Amino acid sequence: MEARREKTNTCGTVCLKYLLFLFNILFWLAGGAVLAVGVWTLVEKSDYISLLNSGFYSASAYILIAAGLIVIVTGIIGCCATLKEMKSLLIVYLILLLCIFLLEIIAGVLAYINYQECFPFCQQLDEELKQNLRVTMQQKYKQPGEESITEAVDKLQQEFKCCGSHNFSDWRDSAWIQAGKSGQLVPDSCCKTPSELCGRRDHPSNIYRVEGGCITKLEDFIQSQLYVLGAVGIGIAFLQLVGMMFTCCLYRNLKEDPY
Repeated sequence: MEARREKTNTCGTVCLKYLLFLFNILFWLAGGAVLAVGVWTLVEKSDYISLLNSGFYSASAYILIAAGLIVIVTGIIGCCATLKEMKSLLIVYLILLLCIFLLEIIAGVLAYINYQECFPFCQQLDEELKQNLRVTMQQKYKQPGEESITEAVDKLQQEFKCCGSHNFSDWRDSAWIQAGKSGQLVPDSCCKTPSELCGRRDHPSNIYRVEGGCITKLEDFIQSQLYVLGAVGIGIAFLQLVGMMFTCCLYRNLKEDPY
């Protein structure tokens, strides 16, 4: 009977090891996904997101990168603890999982509280961001020393298929348009088929006339990113609960298992 009990414990331990190892692979992949989204946002999207004159979005990208690295490191520690059956390392891993989980809960609660408190002022903040984008596009586009802004505006309009911050008529107040050197009504990046000086004609058949302009498109993009991040966060939180359960079971089995 004793030998049978020892064999059962060993089989149970092996099963838990494989389950926890599989969990760590999934957890590691989730961390890699968060890291990739952060890097992608910082490298590919920060140029035109910076047009809003707000450091919030770049800060969010850095937070995602840091969170992804922490999750990846935690997953590696979990793999090592599982394969080597090191109870002390399992405790470290369990504490890390618990800390990350608690931080996610705290961040979610604070975000909800802050949203509720700021709600009456959120529309005002949104209008300020829209105004910042309009002023940046009108005053800095095609101006000396503002080449990065010009490139960002062109990329924004082409990628989101829009023209102007609110609509194409915003360009009438542009310092570049008012200078009148090119005879253009809108930038070439407003054109559905961009070509040199195509912006001299602002007919709907030639340029994008999206209702709400580029700011609406940019807001939709940011909102979709937040939804994706929220879904990823919920998925990771669920994985952490499963991982903590497996870790506790494996730790207990290793403690009881004589092998």
